[in-house]
Amino acid sequence: MLSTIPFLMLLACASETPAPAENVDQKSTELSNKSSDATDASSAKKSEKSGGKVEGKEEEKAVKVELADPAPELLAPEKAVEQAPAKFSVRFVTTQGNFVIDVDRSWSPVGADRFYNLVKIGYFEDVAFFRAIKGFMVQFGIHGHPDVNNKWRSANIQDDPVVESNLRGMLTFAKSGAPNSRSTQFFINLNDNANLDKMGFSPIGKISEEQEGGMGIVDKLYTGYGEGAPRGRGPNQMYVQTKGNPYLKESFPKLDYIKSAELLK
Repeated sequence: MLSTIPFLMLLACASETPAPAENVDQKSTELSNKSSDATDASSAKKSEKSGGKVEGKEEEKAVKVELADPAPELLAPEKAVEQAPAKFSVRFVTTQGNFVIDVDRSWSPVGADRFYNLVKIGYFEDVAFFRAIKGFMVQFGIHGHPDVNNKWRSANIQDDPVVESNLRGMLTFAKSGAPNSRSTQFFINLNDNANLDKMGFSPIGKISEEQEGGMGIVDKLYTGYGEGAPRGRGPNQMYVQTKGNPYLKESFPKLDYIKSAELLK
């Protein structure tokens, strides 16, 4: 067991309730920026081989992927430390359409700075919404290239106090149960998940309903795989980290992706 890879068990408001874990409420799920234990690998292998397909559904077509070398700035998290403006907006171009996130630095200053720098260096390019649970949230932020993940996985930032609530449309960092464990993973709340507030999940921004497609686009993101392996049919985070997009696109071809993200003037 990899004891150095912690994860946090959280109460979920998901309509698709994942299988409960030990010593956790029946409506529990994980909201973590770390992978499951290595002991989950055998279950994940089954999910990988099946393409995460749902029983009774036609088998999905795998997509072969080759990775290009990442840009140098993606391999240097120590240089991505610019302070963000007090308020800024980011346009996400996705496989379902565009949406805009409005960020208010006063809500979560350290988190807003990290998000700003990730966008600025082009981190969110061909990045999957790898964990999407209907009625709960969609999670993203693991890069498609394992070399990039190796650099950012331990590039954690300090926690921020929770100022705003995790209501529908809020963008929030994922994190493990350990203090100061935020890195590059985020989730968008599909429902009002105020129960996450007391667990230290600090929103940094909100989906704009005045620009682009708003939450209408987010609601279209594919949730058919449900919870990640081994508790669900979705991707195993350990494999997403270490294998990247080849694993996702070959085994989970229906996932949606962020094509690009840009700061708006």
